[in-house]
Amino acid sequence: MCFQVIISIIGLLLFGKLLEPLWGTKELSKFVFIVNFSTSMCVFVTAIAVYYVTQQESYLYTPLSGFYGVLSGLLVGIKQLMPEMELNLFVLKIKGKWIPSLIALISVVVSFFMKDLVSYLPVILFGIYMSWIYLRYFQKRLETGLKGDPSEEFSFSSFFPAILRPVLDPIASIFHRLLCGRSDRADRGQTLETSSLPGSDSTEANRRRERGQRALEQRLAEKLAAVKSTESTSLDASDKV
Repeated sequence: MCFQVIISIIGLLLFGKLLEPLWGTKELSKFVFIVNFSTSMCVFVTAIAVYYVTQQESYLYTPLSGFYGVLSGLLVGIKQLMPEMELNLFVLKIKGKWIPSLIALISVVVSFFMKDLVSYLPVILFGIYMSWIYLRYFQKRLETGLKGDPSEEFSFSSFFPAILRPVLDPIASIFHRLLCGRSDRADRGQTLETSSLPGSDSTEANRRRERGQRALEQRLAEKLAAVKSTESTSLDASDKV
């Protein structure tokens, strides 16, 4: 248990350090709460459903760690904001956009060989999915004033190899229309009232993404400048002493 707590703290500090300058402390805290709560609820409902199907009470008493869902959700945030950033994993260099998919794949594979880790699999998978749902459709983007991230680079099929996307895109579009079609049309109507040309939706989405990326870079630069200013002020004060 102590080892798991240490991993959770280290992961939160590392991933939070990357995302907090871009999201802000308030949004990061909101993200952690929403993902942790929604992941826990999904795992709870899944455990109840599996119990009724199998009639095995062990599913009701399996210890679960909800914070691993938050950690995997923070990786989805890195995929969204820093997709081309490369992280060194031992001898491999992995781009940020593939890290959530890699973690999900490793978790599934490991669960077949280490039965003690099976209980963490639904937490990790639901953490990735619920964080994507929130970032894709509900997070309010300060740089655009709109909700969600409609870019193709952050679609559901972007978590999978390109060979599977022709199969996944039609399925994902069905759930998109069922769950968020109405709100998506409302937001699109506000921003694209005068645009009716073919392909204008994707063009506008790319423009929004570019504007958002520039705003995020500017915000990060302002944060770094503030930190440097504070450090120089502290050094001047120490020199005077």
